[in-house]
Amino acid sequence: MTKADIVNEVSKNTGIEKVTVQKAVEAFMETVKDCLVDGKNVYLRGFGSFVVKKRAEKTARNISKNTTIIIPEHNIPSFKPAKSFVSKVKNHVK
Repeated sequence: MTKADIVNEVSKNTGIEKVTVQKAVEAFMETVKDCLVDGKNVYLRGFGSFVVKKRAEKTARNISKNTTIIIPEHNIPSFKPAKSFVSKVKNHVK
């Protein structure tokens, strides 16, 4: 499902114009991104959490040049679904 599909579904289910729904969806995604960039986590009860995880410094290999490189410590965004969300997906039978 794409962002356009989500906008269409929300518009169909709520009766709100697609343009308004698209602005809301984009504003939501921008807000989540901004919060994660600032180091703040986003918690949506019953859905899940968008969190910032810290990856430790590690040594990697460049196989083509046969050299070792050090990848510095860095942050990555991550999503952890809520337990109710996981169980609903797990127990869904087609």
